[in-house]
Amino acid sequence: MKSVRLADIAAQAGVSEATVSRVLNGKAIVADATRQAVLAALDVLGYERPVRLRRRSAGLIGLITPELSNPIFPALSQVIEQALSRHGFTPVLCTQTPGGPTEDELVEMLVDRGVSGIVFVSGLHADTSADHGRYGRLAGRGVPFVLINGYSERIDAPFISPDDRAAMWMAVQHLVDLGHERIGLAIGQKRFVPAVRKIEGFVAAVHSLTGVSEEEAANFVHHTLFSVEGGHAAADVLLDKGCTAIACGSDLMALGAIRAVRRRGLAVPRDVSVVGFDDSPLIAFTEPPLTTVRQPVEAMATAAVEALLEEVAGGQAQRGEFVFQPELVVRGSTAKPRRRD
Repeated sequence: MKSVRLADIAAQAGVSEATVSRVLNGKAIVADATRQAVLAALDVLGYERPVRLRRRSAGLIGLITPELSNPIFPALSQVIEQALSRHGFTPVLCTQTPGGPTEDELVEMLVDRGVSGIVFVSGLHADTSADHGRYGRLAGRGVPFVLINGYSERIDAPFISPDDRAAMWMAVQHLVDLGHERIGLAIGQKRFVPAVRKIEGFVAAVHSLTGVSEEEAANFVHHTLFSVEGGHAAADVLLDKGCTAIACGSDLMALGAIRAVRRRGLAVPRDVSVVGFDDSPLIAFTEPPLTTVRQPVEAMATAAVEALLEEVAGGQAQRGEFVFQPELVVRGSTAKPRRRD
């Protein structure tokens, strides 16, 4: 343990050394806001809090996510876990992996451990072919939950989502403004709500901004896996159709599309422009830096935790879907289409 220096803590918290001493010794004559400032200074400087000042856990909260190979899920998880910790709850991260426990099995494990609530990220609630009755049964057991990315009218719970339709409109608008006319979309399977919404946004934007029919615009949508390999396969199909620009359902898919372009001896963005979705950590450092539509991770994660904790405290958070606005981030993977003489 580091040796505690009152002067360092006082400077960090903006209080006197005497006040720091009173907090550390558990004196009751310190305002709560001042006490919290001193405790925060201890955390920032890397000191351990005295045992009597350590916050007791208010309970466990389960967090169920898909695989962590897609960096958007660790990013969401980190913000959710930080927000839960600030409120005194202990997050229990459960990751679904191929061949591993199912969502239902993870839920049973969390309920058996007495969790106070559960956050689902891109779970079966986003799959229109899944039995959504499982969530009603969970509510019947008195376990509050909140759902991120995906919506179903059959589930009575708070939902948190980015505006997927707006995201694709932003991507298409950007590409059309650059001069692209033949634009493709690499997207996941149609049974997933976020994919359906992105397709709707893409088709509507292409129809409105380029004048082609919705049927023709839909012909440039290719369903694939939400992975680098899926993006590569979809890009091959779309390039064969003459696309000069490709919008993708995730950043990983966009990286696969870039790989497909390069394997044809072409370059991004000189020959083909590529747009991702998520703005995953480190994506700005790819070559070229990826133009993408940023998910509002911080706002979504914070809203999810606030809604869940309202229910955990005995209240009832507003039901239905809270939709958050994404943001286009223009970097180096998009440019004007190459003139072909």
